[in-house]
Amino acid sequence: MKFEMKEHGFETETEFGKLTISGNEEYGFRPYQLLVSSLAVCSGGVMRNILEKMRMPAENITIEVKEVHRNAEFANRVEKLHLHFIIEGHAIDESKINKVFELTKKNCSMAQSVIHSIELVETYEVRK
Repeated sequence: MKFEMKEHGFETETEFGKLTISGNEEYGFRPYQLLVSSLAVCSGGVMRNILEKMRMPAENITIEVKEVHRNAEFANRVEKLHLHFIIEGHAIDESKINKVFELTKKNCSMAQSVIHSIELVETYEVRK
């Protein structure tokens, strides 16, 4: 990837189009939004694969960001992220969900990249 400076931030071209990143959300995605998105979507994608391998395919997974705690004293560093997963599927066995989350965290590259610097809180609900 290559990022080019623009008047209000940076841009990069991807195979899916232009991505504009700025510290001001009037002009593009803020860097912390991309960090949070990466953690949420990586976890959701890994979870989807694990559920399929466990023969409990999800019909839908919605991920709600319940909390992003940023420390203003340290460059607004992201210190805590609470992701709430709404897992829909008739074949979901709730007795296996703790194992699903354990495997998800272990196999999500984004979660593993921040595991010692950001507190990740994950909650869920299952809808049949």
